[in-house]
Amino acid sequence: MTLLARLSRFSILRFAVIGALGMPVDWCALQLWLHLGTGPYFGRVLAWLVAATFTWLGNRYFTFADSRARGPVGAAGEWLRFLAANAVGGLVNVGLYSVMLRFAPPPFNDLNLAFVCGVLLGLVFNFVLSKKMVFRRDVATDTFKGPI
Repeated sequence: MTLLARLSRFSILRFAVIGALGMPVDWCALQLWLHLGTGPYFGRVLAWLVAATFTWLGNRYFTFADSRARGPVGAAGEWLRFLAANAVGGLVNVGLYSVMLRFAPPPFNDLNLAFVCGVLLGLVFNFVLSKKMVFRRDVATDTFKGPI
């Protein structure tokens, strides 16, 4: 078995890969919203929502494929649970970004640095909550076993 195959067995690494792929989606969405005139704060919230949807899809089919919900109703509920659970990570992400932009001295108030720091800290929260609250299904009965 190759090193890559061995590493792919760890859900945190798969989650990080999806998060890494979500980062340019997040950044591009932020740039689009800024270009459309939303401002850096509201644009950041909208960009997070776009990136959260992208990462939900990636985690649904790559990270937690065996425990994902089935059918359109199950998928919609799972998406809503993912957004709710990852809102905590999103608040950490956007909160750190906002605090750094507003209060940090140069060079720590740089938009790019604030973006990266927010994403990385949010990743930790997102993984734990996704694993514990979103992708917890009894495969045998195809029912959700999480708290939401």
